[in-house]
Parts: sequence; C-alpha cells; structure tokens
Amino acid sequence: MLMMSFKAGRWLALAACMAAVSVPVMAAEETGEPTHAQPALPAVPLTITSADGVKHTFTVEKAMTPREQQVGEMFRPSVPADGGMIFVWPYPRQSDMWMQHTQAPLDIVFIGADNRVSSIVENAVPLSLARISSHGPVRATLELQAGITEKLGIVVGDRVDSAVLNAGPSAK
Repeated sequence: MLMMSFKAGRWLALAACMAAVSVPVMAAEETGEPTHAQPALPAVPLTITSADGVKHTFTVEKAMTPREQQVGEMFRPSVPADGGMIFVWPYPRQSDMWMQHTQAPLDIVFIGADNRVSSIVENAVPLSLARISSHGPVRATLELQAGITEKLGIVVGDRVDSAVLNAGPSAK
C-alpha cells in the first residue's frame, strides 16, 4: 500500500507539472497571432432604423472577449448580407480597426454612445494594414458585408438597436 501511495504521489506530481506546463502554452495560443477563422460566435438580432423609419435587421455575431475581438472576421471568405459582427467596448472610446487577414471586404459602422451611427467606412480593403478609425469615442463597432450600407441607405445618425448594446460588454 505504501508503494502504491508513493507511485500515486509521483503520478500526481507528474500530472501537476504537465498541467503547469500546458497552461502557458494554451494561453500563448489564445493570445498569439491568429492563424485561422474563429468558430461562429453567439449571435443576436440588430436593427438599424433610418430617419424615415425604415428598419434593416441583421443577425450579428458578438465579439465580446479580447481574443474574439482580435480575431474578428479574419480568415472568413465572406459575410452574409444579413449578418456581421459587433464589437461592444467597455466604455465609449476611439475604435481603430484593420483588415489584416480579413479576406472579405467590409463596411465598418461606428456606433456612438447614443446608439446612433457616428461614422461609416465603406468597402474596407481586404488584407490591408491601414488603420480604420472611428475618429472619436464610440460605444461599439459593427462590421457588415461591403456595400450593404450604401445599398440599404444606412447613414450617419441612423439608430442602432440590439440587446447586446443595452446589456453592455459583459453580456455574453
């Protein structure tokens, strides 16, 4: 029995050492340079309402964690016309995006603290390293299929409604 306990103790010590070594490796994979598309994230409905009351409804993925936000739409070949991804910031701040590893062109919609479109960058160039800025504090950033804002007539001042905006960044 004593011998078995000694072996069990060595086994537990070895397992603990392996776990200690594995944790930093997993953390490095989660924080390193993205190499592939992330799985589909939880999605929520989002509506953009124009000044004349026309509503445009999308189903957007929520990029809520730092890693989800880092990877975003990278490595995805396309974005559906009624889809996209929203990045909700913990507080209104300047949002700077880029298109590194992003294969699909995007329209990037910046949403102010009042839940209104504060600026739009149309047809962001795939794979570009150019900075795409909100040029001021925003509550969230929304990525949509390129050309959809022009096609639907979405403009600065339109209202954006979604439970994820009402709940804030901790709503996962």
